[in-house]
Amino acid sequence: MLLSKLAIVDTTLREGEQFFKSNFSTGDKVEIARALEQFGVEYIEVTSPTASPQSYQDCNNLAKLGLQTKVITHIRCHLEDAKIALETGVDGINLFMGTSKFLRQFSHGKSIDEIIDKATEVITFIHQQNPQIELRFSTEDSFRSSLSDLLGVYSAINQLGIVHRFGVADTVGIATPDQVYQLIQQMRQCFSEDIEFHAHNDTGCAIANSFSAFQAGATHIDTTVLGIGERNGITPLAGLIARLYTLDSETLKQKYSLSYLHKLNQLVAEKIGLSIPFNHCIVGEAAFNHKAGVHTKAVLNNSQTYEAINPNDFNLNRSILINHKLAGKNSIAHRANELGLNLETFHIQAITQKIKTLAEKENITVDNVDEILYSYHQSIS
Repeated sequence: MLLSKLAIVDTTLREGEQFFKSNFSTGDKVEIARALEQFGVEYIEVTSPTASPQSYQDCNNLAKLGLQTKVITHIRCHLEDAKIALETGVDGINLFMGTSKFLRQFSHGKSIDEIIDKATEVITFIHQQNPQIELRFSTEDSFRSSLSDLLGVYSAINQLGIVHRFGVADTVGIATPDQVYQLIQQMRQCFSEDIEFHAHNDTGCAIANSFSAFQAGATHIDTTVLGIGERNGITPLAGLIARLYTLDSETLKQKYSLSYLHKLNQLVAEKIGLSIPFNHCIVGEAAFNHKAGVHTKAVLNNSQTYEAINPNDFNLNRSILINHKLAGKNSIAHRANELGLNLETFHIQAITQKIKTLAEKENITVDNVDEILYSYHQSIS
């Protein structure tokens, strides 16, 4: 699968609304939608207009913003849901229906044959009402469904010749990358339609599973900003970008406004009242900080030694930490040069040892380190 052909379906305004801290206002949704468009995602998926009167109005408003990014909505495979979704003027409709034994027994209560019949009815109706609308049909809880059931449902829907892509959902986050690869590869061998993959992060595999799906031939990957969603959320946008960057950074830079990624994450973090996790891919506070002496020496010589991702491409900076007991002489020398202080190697070694000794006894700041450097320089001048 070529990266240039991949489409990101960002569902911050649908899956992200299910995050336990989310309560987006209409204004928030417009602001986030415009930010997602500025970053360059191909699709923005919004909450079903049947969820509430405000959801209906918001879906309608977002569909009429005139965004370059396609606005789609996610609905149950119900005729009434389809009628209401069509009223909003969205560019596409994503339908879903559970195929696992758990959801067939405890959710909608339908057999596989009944699922096929219902999906056929709703999909046919939508297409008759608006032949231009983009349609996706997804099985829910795909990885706790039998392969024969999955392929049976997809094959029956495929015979309609209406659906643009099929969705695969790791709804409870139990799939492994190998399982994902095998299923997507098998579907790719059976169907020419696009394939969309939706990964939950309950077991921490969402990014790996999404990348595996892409490698196997998936054309669309679902994300949310910060990975927010039901329970532990889904594939984080920044995480997917980080994974793809190491594959083909040049193509990624052409497709998306990478320098806007941090602002986008800051915006959503502000709206949900949480900080960006310190270890979040690319945009987390710790992402480009270097501390250990052997690391800082190498990074100062060539940043690629310990950075697979260039922070400059995201309008971010790396930090060489010097106010700690692990400080190395190379990082101290680098700081001295930044301050315009000309110090010999043996001076730097002495200063480094002093900083290490002091840092073992108390917390020190960069200003403290600078004071030591200036003081030492003055004493030898």
